[in-house]
Amino acid sequence: MIYTVECSFADPHSDAEWNDFYSLEKLPALISVNGFHTSQRFKALSRGCPVYLAIHSIDGLDILTGEEYRQKGGGNFARWQQHITDWHRNLYDGIERAPAIGEGEYLALSARGPESLIRLGLTPQAMHAVAMEKFPEYRWLAKVEGTKIADIAHLPEDLHVYEPMTRQLTSDAGATVEKAR
Repeated sequence: MIYTVECSFADPHSDAEWNDFYSLEKLPALISVNGFHTSQRFKALSRGCPVYLAIHSIDGLDILTGEEYRQKGGGNFARWQQHITDWHRNLYDGIERAPAIGEGEYLALSARGPESLIRLGLTPQAMHAVAMEKFPEYRWLAKVEGTKIADIAHLPEDLHVYEPMTRQLTSDAGATVEKAR
């Protein structure tokens, strides 16, 4: 399943510190939770969506309600909470593992259907929201080679494009490794 966390951050003075915390502390803590398989953070290049997106591949909802998640990964935002805006969490079925997005690649998401992704020559994967906010109910995602998106400003409104902020972290037999870009 795919667990997404989206938000914007409203304090430009502590934005760099927030991103260091999330990328260098939060993601490694999450990937160490049994049942988390991949984790990666992104920054939106498109408008009309939260600025930050984290995508995790997990075994299921019970991982997010378990004690290990609460101790290692859930919460820990008290210092930043007042600046976090447009925060959304969803659990999607339909894709077992999130694709690793490397340097020179983008992640594209659409909540209106796969057509915009198909018109770009991409192969979208469908996801259906099954827990948390359950909105948007359906999403389609695709990995995009950088050369396929020449002008992000002229993409369809329903298409949100993200660049990777981190490499995809993976958990293999309890050992955390970074997947090379």
